Amino acid sequence: MEKSKQVLLVIDVQNEYFNGKLPVTYPPGSLANITEAVDEANLHEIPVIVIQHTAARPDAPTFIKGSEGWHLHPEIAKRKYSILLQKSLPSSFAGTGLKTWLKEQAITTLVISGYMTQMCCDTTSREAFHRGYTVKFLSDATGTLDYRNDAGAVTAECLHKTILVVQQSRFSTVMTTAAWLQSLLQ
Repeated sequence: MEKSKQVLLVIDVQNEYFNGKLPVTYPPGSLANITEAVDEANLHEIPVIVIQHTAARPDAPTFIKGSEGWHLHPEIAKRKYSILLQKSLPSSFAGTGLKTWLKEQAITTLVISGYMTQMCCDTTSREAFHRGYTVKFLSDATGTLDYRNDAGAVTAECLHKTILVVQQSRFSTVMTTAAWLQSLLQ
């Protein structure tokens, strides 16, 4: 497959996941892997799409437009990207121009990076698969945190690994950032 038919999605790499209410803890080094993927994508002329989550309600506990947590992480904000899309739902396709942009650019493969593994990354990957795209899910350039709700509790490591196993079972090819970067050289 031609490299020009791939796109790197950088999903919700926002301050909320670093110094806000939802600090990502697993896997260690995910931000460094995301920035390396962005840098290499740019080097190989692979488009980078940055997705930014914005709360749908002004009284939401996180991702309020204009708040510190809503802003892109400085390491992402300072890097080159092709387009910035705003979303308010877990899927990067829902209510955004992603579908149109991908079609206009004749993209066939989406490479998933960002946060959180089990929410926006997983949802976007599944929807991309359902729309006929090939999906690559970067195991060490996605991440999450320990999670608890009325259904129970799960560690970040267990949650992340479970989603990767499910992704690999049908929706995507799960690979490390290094493996994806190596594939760009072939």
